[in-house]
Amino acid sequence: MQTRLGSRGRNEEIEKSPARNRITPELAAWLAERNSVFLGTASADGRPYIQHRGGPPGFLVALDDRHLAFADLPGNKQYITLGNLSENDRAIIFAVDYAHRQRIKLWGRAEVIEGDAELLERLTPPKSRLRPQRVIKFRLEGWDINCPQHIPQLFSAEEVEAAASAMLARIQELEEEVAGLKGTRS
Repeated sequence: MQTRLGSRGRNEEIEKSPARNRITPELAAWLAERNSVFLGTASADGRPYIQHRGGPPGFLVALDDRHLAFADLPGNKQYITLGNLSENDRAIIFAVDYAHRQRIKLWGRAEVIEGDAELLERLTPPKSRLRPQRVIKFRLEGWDINCPQHIPQLFSAEEVEAAASAMLARIQELEEEVAGLKGTRS
C-alpha cells in the first residue's frame, strides 16, 4: 500500500534507521514524562484490543535500550490484555503528549512477569494505593513519531492549575506594585 500510495521510500528510510529500534535517552526521557499510554494487543486469532494504562509520570520505565516495563495495577478485572499476551506476544504502545501535540508509536513484543518481587517493587509508583500483582515488560522492535496535524492541543488539570496559579501570583504582585505607586503620588 505504501508503494501504491507513494510513501514507501520515506518509510523504508525510517525502518533502516538504527535509532528507531532502540530506546534512545531522548525517547526514554519523553516516555518518562507520560502519565498515560495505550497498549494494543491481539488474540491468537487476530482480534485486536487496546487498553489505557496510566499512572504518575515515570510509571512507564525504560529498563535498558530495548525494554520498557510498568507495574500492572488492578483494574476492571476483564484480563483481556493478559489473555491476549498469553496467546500472542505482539504489542504496540501508543503514547501522546497532547500539550505539545506529539505522538509516538512503539512496536514490539510484550510479556507478563509474575513473581519478580524486586522488579515489581522497582516499578510500583510511589504512594500507590493499589498493589500490582505483575509486570508488563515490552521488548522494543521499532518506533516512530507521528506528525501533529490532527492532535488536539489539550492540557491536564494540573498543568492548567499551575499556569493559573502563576498568573494569579503575578496579578497579585502587579496589584501590589500599582498600590505602592498610587501611594507615592498621594
